Amino acid sequence: MAKDVHPPRGMRDFLPVEKSRRDSVLSIIRETYLGHGFQEIETPALEDLARLTSGQGGDNEKLAFRVMKRGAELESALLEANGETSDGLADLGLRYDLTVPLTRYYATNRSKLPAVFKALQTGPVWRAERPQKGRYRQFVQCDIDIIGDSTVLAEIELLNASLDALTAIGLNDATIRVNHRGILVGLLEHCGFEHAIHGKVLISVDKLDKVGVAGVAKELTDDFGDIAQVQKLVAALERFASAGNHELSAQAIGELVGESATAEQIDTLTTIGQAIAARFGKNRLRFDPTLVRGMGYYTGSIFEIEHPESGSSIGGGGRYDGMVGRWLGQDSPAVGISIGFERAIELVAASTDEVKAVVLVLDDAEATTIGNALNLQVGLIDLGYRVRLEQRPKKLNILLESMAEQGFSSFATVGQELVDLSALNIRPLN
Repeated sequence: MAKDVHPPRGMRDFLPVEKSRRDSVLSIIRETYLGHGFQEIETPALEDLARLTSGQGGDNEKLAFRVMKRGAELESALLEANGETSDGLADLGLRYDLTVPLTRYYATNRSKLPAVFKALQTGPVWRAERPQKGRYRQFVQCDIDIIGDSTVLAEIELLNASLDALTAIGLNDATIRVNHRGILVGLLEHCGFEHAIHGKVLISVDKLDKVGVAGVAKELTDDFGDIAQVQKLVAALERFASAGNHELSAQAIGELVGESATAEQIDTLTTIGQAIAARFGKNRLRFDPTLVRGMGYYTGSIFEIEHPESGSSIGGGGRYDGMVGRWLGQDSPAVGISIGFERAIELVAASTDEVKAVVLVLDDAEATTIGNALNLQVGLIDLGYRVRLEQRPKKLNILLESMAEQGFSSFATVGQELVDLSALNIRPLN
């Protein structure tokens, strides 16, 4: 019986054409963010397990891949565990997002960084969850964060740069829902919920997109009973749903949430809305008072990126002013946003630009022919081509069809006669 040679569940191999396309799209996103003044950093795939499970990562902490101790440390831990399963057997974990590593990175390197640090990170993260369509155990995230700026300019810069990046990869219809965690807290307080159960209530509200108002109402009733607080919150959710799309303006926010929002919170959101509208028009942002963003570490404005052709969000983020202080001993304002690369790239149309990739087909294996091909290859590389050398097979059409499938766009034949690069007959494969 043949052995299973597939990658682990929830992880994928990428063929050369797929890899090239992913790199191209990722490069566009990176270059857009670099153009907006963000500085690219890199953090390790592994972090201390204690840091990954310190309460900053929300439910994702349960999904961290643990890495067992090594050598004598593992032997000692196994003896202490005495056959029992114990987290003491592991001391490292694979990162499940790029935010927790960033906060550690900032605390480690703060003295070498600018007072307002604008960070760009792209790379794989890992979560030990059940694989399903559009959800993987290894996937790429594209994050930008601003640490050290408590003003609303930080949020505006993140949203502006992200909309530019989405536009640059062809997702012109992407929009961003915006809310403020303070408004959610105010809403729950207005409905009469005690602070101690706010987190549990918001977990239910966060499911609104999936189960609707009726589903949230049932879950809240099952958890807390048919109490006045639940009835009042459900009535508010029904009102939000019936109002449709909500403009990010002081009037719209005031009419929807009223006394649940403070003047400062409304001013923050309306300033964001006005600034982005001046650049992109009014239709790229909308206020959503039901937006929760599951992570409990958010302290202010929160965002979620959506696209009409996707059934799930394709990114999100928010302000998390309390996270960096866990390592520094003093709080530092921070806000970030992430593009979910795997979901975004599914929406990106295949490029219509011709790839400058040519196959040089050698008529024979003589040293003169090979030397001519090598000289032509280096000249074409200098002109920006990707160049592959191939010996002419008996059936040239089969080779050319194969090379077209691998992303090559043209070919030329090379023989013993010396040919100047300018005279090389490059022909399309199709």
